[in-house]
Amino acid sequence: MRFKYYTALLLALGAPVVMAAPADEIRASLAKLNLPMQVQSISESPLDGLYQVQMESGRIIYASPDGKFLVQGALFDVTDGTLKNLTAAAESSAIGESLNAIPREELVIFAAEEPKTHVTIFTDVDCGYCRLLHSEVDELNALGIEVRYAAFPRSGPAGDSARTMESIWCADDPQQAMTEAKLGNSIADASCPNPVEQQYQLGMQIGVQGTPAIFLANGTLVPGYKPAKVLAEEALANQ
Repeated sequence: MRFKYYTALLLALGAPVVMAAPADEIRASLAKLNLPMQVQSISESPLDGLYQVQMESGRIIYASPDGKFLVQGALFDVTDGTLKNLTAAAESSAIGESLNAIPREELVIFAAEEPKTHVTIFTDVDCGYCRLLHSEVDELNALGIEVRYAAFPRSGPAGDSARTMESIWCADDPQQAMTEAKLGNSIADASCPNPVEQQYQLGMQIGVQGTPAIFLANGTLVPGYKPAKVLAEEALANQ
């Protein structure tokens, strides 16, 4: 009762009652957790009373307005009798923007002569299915799909695969070095400032759990190998 009294008194005197905005409350709460990634944006979610927190990786969590409760999981819209995964749609859009913003010089790109769309593939040179997929890059290019490789050494950024991939990124001809490595041939050691570890960490943040991890232009994840024709059809449908 005393709180209500003082609030009424302040309002009557014209003094504003300053309350922290939900976004500020949520940011302050998350800051205490020392999360490995930064908050990109905070907005109201489609569900009343729940806020959508987009991390810089593109991943989404939900929070109460005071930031005291967090929810991790999928939010579905069932208003028309079907399941629409709102979380997946929002995450894919954000991840697509993040991947499409990677500078081209930091990727190993196999360009199409007449590009229609592209895929970003987190790859490991020692992965069998990655090698199989790479054998179909020419076919993908012919179908209008540009292939953009990002590094994801499955043994981690300190393993032998990572060292090989650093040599690929630092080679005079990264495309040829990538092809040789995926044929099982040795390539010349090379060193330079490179994005291999950074791309590995990015892959971890956006949910890459194995290779090849194929992201279509709109951020949709296609886990694992798919034949070139099938992959091209999905890529063209998800630009």
